[in-house]
Amino acid sequence: MSVPFDEQTRTRAAEIISRYPADRSRSALLPLLHLVQSEEGYVSPAGVEFCAEVLGINKAQVGAVATFYTMYKRRPTGDYLVSVCTNTMCDVLGGQKVFDTLSELLEVGHDQTTADGTITLEHAECLAACDYGPVMTVNYDFFDKVDPDVATGIVEELRAGKQPMPTRGARLCTLKEMSLQLAGFADPREGAVADGPAGDATLRGLRLAQEHGIAVRDFDPNTPIRSKDAGDKPAPPTTRPAAATGTTAPDVKAPDGKSPQIRTAETRSPDAATPVPDAPGTTSPVDGTPPAPDDAKAAEAAGVASNKSASDAKPAGDDGGARQANLEGSKEAEAEK
Repeated sequence: MSVPFDEQTRTRAAEIISRYPADRSRSALLPLLHLVQSEEGYVSPAGVEFCAEVLGINKAQVGAVATFYTMYKRRPTGDYLVSVCTNTMCDVLGGQKVFDTLSELLEVGHDQTTADGTITLEHAECLAACDYGPVMTVNYDFFDKVDPDVATGIVEELRAGKQPMPTRGARLCTLKEMSLQLAGFADPREGAVADGPAGDATLRGLRLAQEHGIAVRDFDPNTPIRSKDAGDKPAPPTTRPAAATGTTAPDVKAPDGKSPQIRTAETRSPDAATPVPDAPGTTSPVDGTPPAPDDAKAAEAAGVASNKSASDAKPAGDDGGARQANLEGSKEAEAEK
């Protein structure tokens, strides 16, 4: 049966799939999951079936991806997903206190939604903004250097139907609207993406470079990047010989003449005498003619002859007759006692 998504969703799904080569359409799965989440607020079983249908794969393959990434929600989620970083840096700076305060205020725990369906609260392992910690995001837009009071004020505004301005980045939107943008469709609101300045910590390196006159040689930031259609030709490929590393990594392709046995031995036990197959000017050993049976027997006999005696002066590996003689001698000695 066809999954009940409207024609607009199907048109958008076709547009997403068209962005990828015909034989790589499965690569469209990630944005398609965001697309179905923009319709229902989470990836429902119907959404999984829809993705499987339009890509021609089975639901287990879709589910394996949808359950791997935390951005795909597996249960209905509120209009605003409030994520509080409680990882090491933010935790030291008070992130856990922020989460506990909001949890008590909203009467929900991790990955739970308020009764009115407005806010879903979650722990976040890391929001990649340690220099702004403690941080929280609302639908992935940042609120920096928050404390329990600041976080409470933000959440109260959301509950009142307002949309507080993030510290940096575009203005807030609902989770469904954000999911549509993550699927690859632009924010239709006038000037929405122009809001919000970049953070001071983010710009610190640039400002230091400007203060000390450091710049990339021959780089003009005002020069627009030209497309291939404008006549640009790709730079010629540059190649350089591989340097000898003194070891053979497992991912280095060995010469075709090497047997699997030699390749395995060199990978497991490389030493100074082991040739590096990718080093310039080196040659690698190849299998020769297998030894004749007589040669093998002679080598085995030489090995046995060179074997040192055991500590009790008996040849290592006594034969059955010697063992029997030893046993009888022990019995006679015991009888004499």
